Amino acid sequence: MGYLNFDKDKLVNLSYSLDRETLRTNRGGAYSFTTLAGCNTRKYHGLLVVRLEEQDGGKHVLLSSLDESIIQHEAQFNLGIHKFPGDFYEPKGHKYIRNFEFDTIPKHTFRVGGVILTRTKLLAENENQLLVKYTLEEANSPTKLRFKPFMAFRNVHSLSKSNLYANSKYTPVANGIRINLYEGYPEFFMQLSKECDFVAVPDWYKNIEYIREQERGYEFQEDLFVPGYFEVSIEKGESIIFSASTTEQKPNTFVKKYENEKKIRIPRDSFINCLRNAGQQFLWDRQDGKDLIAGYPWYESIPRQTLAALPGLFLLQGDVKNFEAVLQTNLKRLNNGLLPKYVGQDSYYDAVDAPLLVFNALQRLVKFKTAKEVWEKYGESMKEILDHYREGTDFNIHMLENGLIYAKKDGVALTWMDDYKDGLPVTQRGGLAVEINALWFNAVSFALELANASDDKAFIKRWKDLPALISDSFLSNFWCDECCQLADYIDGNYTDWSVRPNMLLAAAMDLSPLSRTQKKLIISTVRNELLTPVGIRTLSPEDLAYKGFSGDRADDFSETAHQGTVYPYLIFPFVKTYLEVHKAGGLSFARNCLDRFKSELSENCIGTLSEAYDGNPPHTARGSISQASSVAGVIMAYAIVEKFEEELKTFAN
Repeated sequence: MGYLNFDKDKLVNLSYSLDRETLRTNRGGAYSFTTLAGCNTRKYHGLLVVRLEEQDGGKHVLLSSLDESIIQHEAQFNLGIHKFPGDFYEPKGHKYIRNFEFDTIPKHTFRVGGVILTRTKLLAENENQLLVKYTLEEANSPTKLRFKPFMAFRNVHSLSKSNLYANSKYTPVANGIRINLYEGYPEFFMQLSKECDFVAVPDWYKNIEYIREQERGYEFQEDLFVPGYFEVSIEKGESIIFSASTTEQKPNTFVKKYENEKKIRIPRDSFINCLRNAGQQFLWDRQDGKDLIAGYPWYESIPRQTLAALPGLFLLQGDVKNFEAVLQTNLKRLNNGLLPKYVGQDSYYDAVDAPLLVFNALQRLVKFKTAKEVWEKYGESMKEILDHYREGTDFNIHMLENGLIYAKKDGVALTWMDDYKDGLPVTQRGGLAVEINALWFNAVSFALELANASDDKAFIKRWKDLPALISDSFLSNFWCDECCQLADYIDGNYTDWSVRPNMLLAAAMDLSPLSRTQKKLIISTVRNELLTPVGIRTLSPEDLAYKGFSGDRADDFSETAHQGTVYPYLIFPFVKTYLEVHKAGGLSFARNCLDRFKSELSENCIGTLSEAYDGNPPHTARGSISQASSVAGVIMAYAIVEKFEEELKTFAN
């Protein structure tokens, strides 16, 4: 039995199996994504979704789904399932599911009478190829399999409709066909590992519905094109592999390729290995270098989240190569000392925290390289960031005479709390933001450490007096002895004392102006008002602006994203700071903070963690279904707990 377990009796229950999704990605930004039942509930679902630079650079659903049928004695049993208007599901293939395992790769077991068929699938790591393996475990009569492909050929954000322009013509290839519905798309190949028949029955299946899009307030009905079906005989004990790809493949290579791809997967045999497996899936080989996809299914690269996630996804696995490759890709984007909020055609550099997170990432790298090596390789980028923040850059980001960083532009949210409602920031936090100035102190202090190790006299002379100035100003402006906490932000004569996790981020800095006593008071407040079983709230429930539930519609999340919504990533700075102030005495509690995440891996998107959760119980998942920063944050928190446990054992011995 694997680490992730599922209730066999509930697998045929749609309320259970539609709420659990499976995701696999590859290095090219492609993915395979559907529900445990195999019924697509999102327009983003698809068995093969690929990134097409020749189209619009976005992700496109080519193969939406594949209906399999078992045929014996001329009787057909369809294992597929689709939702149609009127809460009507047809066919009802989920009723044949008898088991689901999610160890190295997902495995379904279907039973139809005396027939037992297993299905596993994986996505090739370095090419756009889906491999689905079918094994006939039991059968008492001659058996055939029939495969009916449902094709979309559209961007993940749109929906396809029946039309007269789709090219239904196909060309036979080895054990399959080649087809291309629309001009500008790549040729699409569907092939089997065994000789088969293809029967052309071109037709549109109309008004297939996606219930998650309906809940979110989007268009939710789609027409999908089926060119026909493949049919092949299968013997007891025999395995057949179905391949869907944007390039023609050799069928006699399918078995070897399948086994090779399976070997490179991290087995999901423990909590941490599940997270490491999930972490593999965010790496993206872009045309301009390696990067991270922030979350699936809709996000692209988000530099601030990339920099926060890098140490957890790579360095804690000893993968310095990919860590540096992704970091260097992002440093190429520096402009006036800033990094873009999002990477895309319309990239705006309105992310005041992103460049300062470079220093946090590099602080983890010095455990693998010397300070001198890090300064020689990254010193110029660090200087560029520091100089622009000190002298002033875009969006009115600049250092005041007291050493603190001021950042404010009307109508623009510059910090990580950057959601908008009706075109205006929900939480603008303009002026002096607490975590930005904690990041600033950390960045200047760390850069000086590297410069001293490298004897960079010019840098030392220019910056050596600044940490003391920043520290004094930080404490005199942000700290309140009476309320035992840090202000969230200051703008002129206004000081915001909202209890938010930004003071936790400030306390978690490796180099901080805060004393141990102050950190202890902060962590106590965060524990009492912000801590939940799935991470840290963005606002205290005691606040009148607190919103504990997001709702299903897309606009609901934007309005509540930083008004109480919980983020799993924040468990890392919490556990880090908690153990720093409580030492071994806090180990049991810190370990317990990770318990809910273990069960969460069998909910929502299996084996990974969502972007966010409602602030109120039962803490329903919100946002993207698989988020790099969430996975990385829990990995880093787990590593800190493990480190303390090892040190405790060493001390005991």
